[in-house]
Amino acid sequence: MVRPPLSPAERARGEQLGCLLRALRGERSQAEVAEAAGIPVETLRKIESGRVPMPAFFTVAAIARALEIPLETLAGIGSEPSPDPIPAAAVSMSAH
Repeated sequence: MVRPPLSPAERARGEQLGCLLRALRGERSQAEVAEAAGIPVETLRKIESGRVPMPAFFTVAAIARALEIPLETLAGIGSEPSPDPIPAAAVSMSAH
């Protein structure tokens, strides 16, 4: 089965998600977060780099749980254009 090409909006959403996850991961390594989420480190690497712009819901939920952030923090990504891909509330959450 051939997947239809991603739209520019879908690609932008993937880039925003990756940027946010990198920021929320902070000083933790990709390997540490991937292990806590129960996913391969390469999957996290691809999501953070935007190469997987539309990861599966359960993968995103596992990453959110590993980062100890509410899933809602990631749910609004790409819903409206934002010049700042990292919401201020998310940054303050990662500082705990």
